[in-house]
Amino acid sequence: MMRVARVASDMAEGLDYAGSGVDIDLEGNAVGALVGALSRSVRKPGTPGAPVDLPGGFGGLVEFGDNYLALATDGVGSKLSIATKLNQWAGVGIDCMAMNVNDLLCVGAEPIAFVDYIAVPKPDPEVHAALGASLAEACRRARVTLAGGETASLPGIVTELDLSGTALGWLAKGSEITGANLKNGDVLIGMPASGVHSNGYSLVRNVVSHCGASWEDAAPFDVDESRIERFAEGSVTLGEVFLNPTRIYCDPVVDLIQDGPCDSSLIHGICHVTGGGLSNLLRLHDSLGWHIDSPLPILPEFNWIQQEGNVTDREMHRTFNMGCGMIIAVDSSVADEVCSWLAQRMEGCAIIGQVVDNGHKVTHSNPDVVFEHY
Repeated sequence: MMRVARVASDMAEGLDYAGSGVDIDLEGNAVGALVGALSRSVRKPGTPGAPVDLPGGFGGLVEFGDNYLALATDGVGSKLSIATKLNQWAGVGIDCMAMNVNDLLCVGAEPIAFVDYIAVPKPDPEVHAALGASLAEACRRARVTLAGGETASLPGIVTELDLSGTALGWLAKGSEITGANLKNGDVLIGMPASGVHSNGYSLVRNVVSHCGASWEDAAPFDVDESRIERFAEGSVTLGEVFLNPTRIYCDPVVDLIQDGPCDSSLIHGICHVTGGGLSNLLRLHDSLGWHIDSPLPILPEFNWIQQEGNVTDREMHRTFNMGCGMIIAVDSSVADEVCSWLAQRMEGCAIIGQVVDNGHKVTHSNPDVVFEHY
């Protein structure tokens, strides 16, 4: 009882992402400084490899004849710390793939190939075999080729396994989704997440540590077991919930773009709800706003994180996907048709809001959730 009382006192002011070690604003400033120091490409416009200006930054485009190539790079992050503690690797290759290919979808690209980078203090053949199996399953889900990779042994530099990768995609010139066609009244369709995905884990781990829980503990909330990719016997554990792989949205988003119920020109924007939560919507347009009036259901693990960590509503929606992993903005004339088409292929897709012309901000049915910058 005394331990519980001490923990409750520690959390009186509530936990947040910055206090857990990840300052989103500082990261944004650092990225801005990096980009500002980069010189323009040496590749001339109109030649293969020449850069294409594109807002949002979800994926980078370069010219390649009559097509564009799209590139994205990302890693799994500190979710790997949980995998290391539990020696469970089946999902992390899927996480790595998802964080990259989901970004490529946002520019209208079809992911086609992937390369991975594994850094370890010391190689472990059993762990590497498990990672290989996970990456193979990730390729199947994303419908891409694993074209190569690199394993680096870095004793003294890394203390735990780190996994990242780069995805390559393609699209025909003229088919890119840039946000330029977004307009007031466009409809937002939310696609459900499989869980926490691969963002916010410094805060997740901080909450678990503060409340004295263990990854092997049974989840202290109701879980729909059908959405959890299990590796333990008995009740669903916290470890299983928080290691559940990130959803890969290639199926059905690639099919929607290439052969869906509407012309792809009526798909005006795609947002991967990744680090930064709903504030990612602000990356799609410089002046329009976004209002979420019918959010997808919040998954129970988010409610638990918020309760145990005394985390504010705004901080939760800026750190996590809150149950909605991708948002597609379409012309209002095709919204119902597109939503129905998506829902037939991915249960839980629903209309969640609209594009508005009342300032460059994200607003929400919860008045405490407002974002004016990414």
